[in-house]
Parts: sequence; structure tokens; C-alpha cells
Amino acid sequence: MDFHPAAGRPMTDSEAAAEAMRIMDASFRTDQPGHFPTSYRDHSPVPAYGDTPPVLQPDHRIVPAWAAGIAVASIGVGAGVTGIGCGAWLVLQGLASVSLAGVLMVTLPFAGLAMAATAIGGAINRARSAVTKNVYEGPVTMRTEITSNNTTRGMFFARTRNDIHH
Repeated sequence: MDFHPAAGRPMTDSEAAAEAMRIMDASFRTDQPGHFPTSYRDHSPVPAYGDTPPVLQPDHRIVPAWAAGIAVASIGVGAGVTGIGCGAWLVLQGLASVSLAGVLMVTLPFAGLAMAATAIGGAINRARSAVTKNVYEGPVTMRTEITSNNTTRGMFFARTRNDIHH
């Protein structure tokens, strides 16, 4: 039983049916100014054969052009990084299944280059150190006696002072 708000009593069946019809008519009325069609049919004449003439289609973009460009660029960067990741995965899978002999055969040229570079560097080092230009003139005195004065002060933060005299 529905309650009749104006009369302060329950509505009869005929009153409830009339109120339901009034609410439905008010809700689904099509002559209200806020309604608009959800589809459009072009009634212009179509030629008998050939392509149809172009129809103006207004551009109502929600996203600005710069944002769409950034989105496309980020998709491209993501696809590129995915390709690099797949390539790295394939290389690492190949390296994981390599035998010791295969690794040694691949690294043999690099070891040869390293050995040649070491030999050339050693030869250049010996050639540079073979020439001495140190010429000393005058008396040379060599003293081997050393007297030192050693003092330590402090308990927790000790300081040691060494004075060496020739």
C-alpha cells in the first residue's frame, strides 16, 4: 500500500495506477529541451554510381594533439624497449647453453689481442727505461746514524711525536 502525500491516507489502486502513469509520462517525455538524438541519418541524395561526396565531420577531440603525440611516442618507446629486452633475453639464453669449449673458442681472439697489447706495452716500457740521463757531479755523503726523540702524551687520545735528527 502506497501512502497518499496530499490526503495523508493510503492510496487506492486506481490512484496508484494514475500516479505511476503520471511519473512515467513525466520521465520519458521527448519534447523536453535537454534531449538530443543519439544517432544521425544523412538524408542527402546519394549518386547512382561512384563515390559519395564528402560530408563535413566536425572535429570534437577530447585529448589535445600534443598529448596524443606523447602517447604515440611512449607506445613506440615501449615497443622498442620490449624489442631490446627480447633480444637480450635471446642472447642470454644462448649464452646459458654454451659449452666451455665454445666459450674458449669465442674468447681466444680477445686473449690473443690482450697478449699482443701486453707485449707491445712491455717493449715500449723497457725501451723508455733503458735510457738514463741522471748525471751526478760532486761529493756524495751517506749517513746511516739516526737519533730520534720520541714523546707520547695523552691517555685516550694519545699523540706521538717523533723528531728524527741526522
